[in-house]
Amino acid sequence: MDFVMSCYNFDGGFGCVPGAESHAAQVFCCVGALALGGHLHRVDADRLGWFLCERQVNTGGLNGRPEKLADVCYSWWVLSSLVMIKRVHWINAEKLTSFIRACQDKDDGGISDKPGNVADVFHTFFGLGGLSLLGEKSLKRINPAFALLDETLISLGIEIK
Repeated sequence: MDFVMSCYNFDGGFGCVPGAESHAAQVFCCVGALALGGHLHRVDADRLGWFLCERQVNTGGLNGRPEKLADVCYSWWVLSSLVMIKRVHWINAEKLTSFIRACQDKDDGGISDKPGNVADVFHTFFGLGGLSLLGEKSLKRINPAFALLDETLISLGIEIK
């Protein structure tokens, strides 16, 4: 856990190595490792939450780092981290839901990275994961650290915290 914490940056995010630029996908990896290892208390949740909430752009979507375009995959990377630090209520869920739905292919049902692009399995999974974390009633709850359904973890005998 010491190495993970050595990647923690002044802006509240995590880089891939000490001193590297913070990135939302890396935040998920680090926050998930800390959560699973029982060390999440080592993070300043408000500072980290602020870094993650700043990822929401005018379209309602989320980006991975400042000055980048929104991409549906960050609906997972950012939301899962916010859920783990109990700050998911800090983002505009309605706008994010609208962004994810705008990325859905109206004919085939998959979800793309951005509205109008071709849907793929990667973005469909993370878009549905994001909607689950936002409380979409038609979806089962996904665990933010494991990226598996809670019911799957229970059936495997894995304790959910």
